[in-house]
Amino acid sequence: MATIDVYNLKREKVGQLALDDTVFGVEVREHLYYEVAKAAQARSRAGTASTKTRGEIAYSTAKMFKQKGTGNARRGSRRAPGLRGGGIVFGPRPRDYGYRVPRKMRRAALCSALSGRIAEQRFIVVEDFELTEAKTKGLIEILKRFEVENALIVDASENKTLKLSARNLQKFKYLATSGVNVMDVLRYDNIIMTKSSVEEIEGALKR
Repeated sequence: MATIDVYNLKREKVGQLALDDTVFGVEVREHLYYEVAKAAQARSRAGTASTKTRGEIAYSTAKMFKQKGTGNARRGSRRAPGLRGGGIVFGPRPRDYGYRVPRKMRRAALCSALSGRIAEQRFIVVEDFELTEAKTKGLIEILKRFEVENALIVDASENKTLKLSARNLQKFKYLATSGVNVMDVLRYDNIIMTKSSVEEIEGALKR
């Protein structure tokens, strides 16, 4: 079982934390990222493309011209698919593109992503992230001490002060532990997690 240093917000080492190898020490399997990312992007597709069928076109139902003597085809309706402005045959209709990958695959992909950040030494554990006030400037000063240009910040509970402080930062994102996902872990180069959030993730992902 590996251990990792724990820091306070002044970047002073205050202890160590043992990490469960079944969560934070697994083999990195990049092919799982593709499957999970593809499913996430499919769920975000709008699926609103739509065309009108013959029955939905707003034209008169009267016959266009007499049956014989005009030299034209025997058209009975302006809404016919063969005419400009007519209905569309087999056109796109609103649909849901979303699908879900198996739970075990989602878990394995998240464990793999977290383990990859630890192997790259881009995983920072802090004792807590209690801020005195919701100030973006104050949070920036704390993050500068850890020398990270972008990071995913995770706390165990709904830390409203931290959430408000981080919402205007383009290169940083706050998530509660329950919201941690593969896409965000891969999107940011570094992860900063509180000690309690690490323990909570271990409890949720441990085999």
